[in-house]
Amino acid sequence: MEENKITGPYRPMTPSNLLMIVLGSAIYACAVNWFMMPLHLYAGGIVGLAQLIRTLLFSNINGVDVAGLVNLALNIPLFLLAYRSMSRKMLAGTLISVAVQTIAFTLAPIPVKPLIDDTLANILIAGLFGGAGCGLILTNGGSAGGLDLLGVYLTQKGHFSVGLMNLIFNACLYTVMAVLFQLSVAIDSIIFVAAFAIAIDRFHYQNIELELMIFTHHPEIKDIIMSKYVRGVTCWKGMGAYTGKETEVMITVVAKSEVEEVKKDILSIDPQAFIIEKAGTNVTGGYQKRLV
Repeated sequence: MEENKITGPYRPMTPSNLLMIVLGSAIYACAVNWFMMPLHLYAGGIVGLAQLIRTLLFSNINGVDVAGLVNLALNIPLFLLAYRSMSRKMLAGTLISVAVQTIAFTLAPIPVKPLIDDTLANILIAGLFGGAGCGLILTNGGSAGGLDLLGVYLTQKGHFSVGLMNLIFNACLYTVMAVLFQLSVAIDSIIFVAAFAIAIDRFHYQNIELELMIFTHHPEIKDIIMSKYVRGVTCWKGMGAYTGKETEVMITVVAKSEVEEVKKDILSIDPQAFIIEKAGTNVTGGYQKRLV
């Protein structure tokens, strides 16, 4: 089965995936426009850079927020860098997401005054809803573009920490904001990024690993896990204490988003298989985190 270092085995996009990517993209853009923009604050990453460019260069344009169009322009070279490393599903999902974001950022009305009187509440709501929206995009096989695309490209080029890249980029972005505007603008925007990161980790199931221990009399199950899901399997021979019969014991680690499908495949081969599922697994080594 086709595999990519970042994206893993190809699985076609379903109508449900498409709907969730559109919904997640709209939620993300509207959360920024409705809760951050009335406070004159900025999102992180490429969207934040697009908003900064809009403020510095296009502040006199009335009736339309050009930040969405600037974000689209910034994503084009990043997309050209990363597209060779993306699966077809992620490629389609990313194009759809960036298109929906562009429309939503441009057309979603920006309130004249904050929707909630409390500044911190607006920031946290924007971060939580924005992170949830991007989590939906990632979980359904797309990406929100921006630093996700840069991360795909840099990871393919070598052992590069995507988290470190995000940290450095946002640190530079908010330092510029602190110099050009006020320190409070940068600090409040950093709070948004923190809430955003917490929410996206909760909704992005590919970030959560689970350990599966499988007891079966069908050794071919390990071949299914390795070929279909491209996950490593360690196995050994065991013996049932009650039956005295030899059994195959397998252990593997999969993403939370894969668990139900893996279990379904196991039980289709061996309805009597005994499966232990362990959450909170911390993996060091060759385990692949994937965007789809």
